[in-house]
Amino acid sequence: MSDAGLKEAFSEEWIRQNIRDPLHELVFLRAVIPWQRVIDQLSQFYSKDKGRFSNPLRVMVALEIIGRLRNLSDEKVVEQVKENRYIQYFCNVPDEGLQTFINPSSLCTFRKRVGSKGIDLIDEQIFKHHRRSGVIKNDAQLIDSTVLPSQIIYPTDVLLLYKAFGKMKQFATNNSIPLWWDEQYVKRLWRAYNLAKKQEKIGYLWDFYLLFTSALALLRIHVQQNLATDKQREKGAFLVELLSMLDEQTQQKLSGEKHIDNRIVSLDEIDARPIVKGKSYPTCEFGSTLQVSFNRDGFMITAENFIGQPNDKTLYPSTVRHYKDRMKDYPEYVVTDLGSRSKPNLKVGKGKVAHVFLGRSEDVVEKARDFCRSARSATEGFIAVAKNWRGFGKSLYKGFEGDKIWTRLCQIAYNLKKLVQLYRKEKIEEKSLIKLGLSPA
Repeated sequence: MSDAGLKEAFSEEWIRQNIRDPLHELVFLRAVIPWQRVIDQLSQFYSKDKGRFSNPLRVMVALEIIGRLRNLSDEKVVEQVKENRYIQYFCNVPDEGLQTFINPSSLCTFRKRVGSKGIDLIDEQIFKHHRRSGVIKNDAQLIDSTVLPSQIIYPTDVLLLYKAFGKMKQFATNNSIPLWWDEQYVKRLWRAYNLAKKQEKIGYLWDFYLLFTSALALLRIHVQQNLATDKQREKGAFLVELLSMLDEQTQQKLSGEKHIDNRIVSLDEIDARPIVKGKSYPTCEFGSTLQVSFNRDGFMITAENFIGQPNDKTLYPSTVRHYKDRMKDYPEYVVTDLGSRSKPNLKVGKGKVAHVFLGRSEDVVEKARDFCRSARSATEGFIAVAKNWRGFGKSLYKGFEGDKIWTRLCQIAYNLKKLVQLYRKEKIEEKSLIKLGLSPA
């Protein structure tokens, strides 16, 4: 059950005493986020008359946003609310019960409840409000792709097999089953592997694999015979399927295969893949592909995650359509690099998009070339800011669903920061300020 209403937590006297800087970015952002519309959208994930009252949705949404605005963990977000009056004001948390208003684990529970669909709804309402105000302009679509790395230690075949024993040990402990392999021998072998010279390490792969295949065969028997509940059997079957994929992958490696389709790089992040994006360093990153597009001011209009490394040419048409759906019209310019270049893609949006630049100056008329070259250069800068300052450098949430939630929260924070930047530079038009409620009509 959820209290979906929007209740002001502070009196005018409290605000006068504690919020001394009316131009603070959190005071500004508090005013330009359509809280009631967001809450109305999220109420569908809660029952009106079942279960205990949850934390107010207004507070939960604000905590998620501030976490990505300030690059804070769940624990640090809650800590900062207790210490910082501006964050307290932004999150609408009153002084009453401030020290115990929430447990940080509730933020993880909230994300699991609403999922990527719920976070998308938050982003959609905020984005729509700013687009309708005229702040987000539909002038050009600047497209590029990058990697959203997952929280993964650089994988090796032996490391994956060693971690497989850890997964089986966890399974045995949870189901009160004695270990069916010599754990101390596996640890000694792991220690010896780490001390071995590079040319000696391939031999350890065989040693670990022979131990692993025997342990996996017995795991299958335990799952079939020694589990009492459906939930235990479901978890056991998933583990068997995952380790069977690892078994097949290791066989391919030992037989000399160099390219292995859908290669597992982590037993915790099973959807993460090795992705090469043409960089000098690192040449390969592990995670999901992230396709983004910006307008010329640098607002992030679209951001989508994909498992593996889909071709930019195949992603281009859907990215243009997604932009059009978000902005409710095609842009005047579409600008990207040679990776998206193909004859069919040059025709995407024909008659709707005035200038399509796919990496070559001759794609557009001469008077549009300088704009397109400048926009293409700007795209690299927007990507760099997103990855180094706005959280896109690494996803800290688990699984592909976690990557999608992380991406959308970072996109919300990215666009809010861009809005603050334009406001401070006085680049937001008066009519937009009126629509945002920041200036009297």
